Amino acid sequence: MAVIEFAPLNIPLERRLQTLAVVHYVFFFLIAPPLSIFLAIYLLWINILYGIWLYYDRDAPIRGYRRMKWFQGSVIWKYFADYFPQKLIKTADLPSDRNYIIGAHPHGIMSLGTFTTFCTNGTGFWDKFPGLTPYLATLPGQFLFPFRREYILLSGSSYCSFANCCNRGLSAFKHYCRKQGLLNLLNNQKGLVLAIVLGGAEEALECRHDNYDLILRKRKGFVRLALETGALVPCYMFGENDTYNQVSNNRGTLLRKLQVTFRRYAGFSTPIIFGRGIFNYTFGVLPFRTPIHTVVGRPINVKPTPNPTNEEVDALHETYCEELNKLFDENKGKYGISHDTKLHFI
Repeated sequence: MAVIEFAPLNIPLERRLQTLAVVHYVFFFLIAPPLSIFLAIYLLWINILYGIWLYYDRDAPIRGYRRMKWFQGSVIWKYFADYFPQKLIKTADLPSDRNYIIGAHPHGIMSLGTFTTFCTNGTGFWDKFPGLTPYLATLPGQFLFPFRREYILLSGSSYCSFANCCNRGLSAFKHYCRKQGLLNLLNNQKGLVLAIVLGGAEEALECRHDNYDLILRKRKGFVRLALETGALVPCYMFGENDTYNQVSNNRGTLLRKLQVTFRRYAGFSTPIIFGRGIFNYTFGVLPFRTPIHTVVGRPINVKPTPNPTNEEVDALHETYCEELNKLFDENKGKYGISHDTKLHFI
């Protein structure tokens, strides 16, 4: 039986504030969704009013227009980033006279590095990439839960079902977005960054220490989007997979089959995780204090192609995979990864 290691009482105030920032994040992303469903039973009239608001405001997650700099620049995100700590590493300039699609890897459990980098200024994105405005494309299911929806809208997250990067590519939803959504922004403004966690919910089930499997081989919708809108940039979060431990769920096991089936119908995955607690280091739902280094790679210049062929998509997808491999190989030694370790695309 594991011995519980309790946190000492004489922890500096700075570290307590860092923990508080992470508690607030975990509450909104892990605890608030089921809690809001439970409370809906007892707060019927409030939920009816909120439902009316959701209908009236139904286009907000598609347009992505509610990002607030005061929210993204809040000091709480600096404490949040320092908890791990998180660092943003820039390998090349990204001129603000064009737009960028950034592929973020790996997903991890809660995409901590991606959220901090592209939804907040906790790691100094505004200073490192002046003139760029970041957005994060996320799953539609993120906007289904009361009040958390408003929270992630403030962060600059947007509903982009075509950005889930499956073989269907842009789908019929793209045509709606072209007129009203982020695709319209990408086509008519400059200096925008759209970050997409390409592995999605499926890749969360691969989150394990020393695992470098990425769900990417068949994800090509983001390539079509890049061909329509501009440059493509690889990005890797070293340490993301170390923030939580996950119950063993190797491919082929009964647990994995159940998780895959659930994800297929629900749209999100259910990794069984454990981290540390508020007052102990042994178990809990808070992530471990392990460094996350977000390395943004060089832009892949893309010739705008309104209606790309499958061959053009495949060629750019191959180039992207090569650049991502190169980014990983050039930086892995700096973060304790052995020279022989390679990314594995599945």
